[in-house]
Amino acid sequence: MKTDREIAAHYTRGNLLSRLNAALRDDGADPDHPSMEALAPYDQFHGRGLEATLEIARLMQVDPADHILDIGSGIGGPARYFGNRFGCRVTGIDLTPDFCDLARHLTHLLKLEDRITFEVGDALAMRFSDASFEGAYSMNVSMNIANKGAFYREIHRVLKPGAWLVLSELAKGEGGELDYPTPWAASAHTSFLSTPEETQRGLLEAGFDVIRLHSTLEEARTFGARSRAMVERGEKPPHRAVMLIHGEIAAQAMANTSRGLSEARIVPIEVLALKWPSHSQAPGTRASAPGG
Repeated sequence: MKTDREIAAHYTRGNLLSRLNAALRDDGADPDHPSMEALAPYDQFHGRGLEATLEIARLMQVDPADHILDIGSGIGGPARYFGNRFGCRVTGIDLTPDFCDLARHLTHLLKLEDRITFEVGDALAMRFSDASFEGAYSMNVSMNIANKGAFYREIHRVLKPGAWLVLSELAKGEGGELDYPTPWAASAHTSFLSTPEETQRGLLEAGFDVIRLHSTLEEARTFGARSRAMVERGEKPPHRAVMLIHGEIAAQAMANTSRGLSEARIVPIEVLALKWPSHSQAPGTRASAPGG
């Protein structure tokens, strides 16, 4: 599809591995033997980076025997973190081939490829059988998906009954339209934001029980202020993935996102939902008020 190609092209600048290796060397790390800590500023390509990954880990219930799904896995930072932390299997899919190639390379360097794999895939038409996974998560991905209902239904299909879903996404706020580019879109043509209320309703309609939905807007603003203060002191910010991925447009993309957060044009949200175990029962919701 043309839109899919445009989305993938937005994340493709070429020479991604060489640019990452140069950044690691500048940090004093060995690109051939990187640690997870050295990679963290670059391989956590979502709002607040590793901080957000640690946060959503607390929402997950994972056993070592579980197989979980990363939808929109980027260059694999969260998948490697969860696979290493929980000892589980993780399969990641992403629309961008360059991301999957680098994700596999880094996973091999960290000797985690026995349980963490990546493949190019469409979140609306996944190749997996019904009821394949004990859990799934997606971080800053749905903003590129217009048909949220199809997205949630496809996740619901590949999850086992009673499985969990964790989302960390950007929702549409009440402050007006965004300026572009942003880290996820060059223009409004490939940006599809839903409100927190629409997100909750879509998950319920797909058959999920929404356990928790809350805003992390204040956390995002605090993280941004802390990062700017570090830069002003001549230090590197804790989250450098946008600069790695987007190169020359990164500064403008981050400025537009920062303005969107400060003016509540966008609202980061975290969601925990469960796949209702029986189709004979209608799911309810115990979520906190959207945005609360």
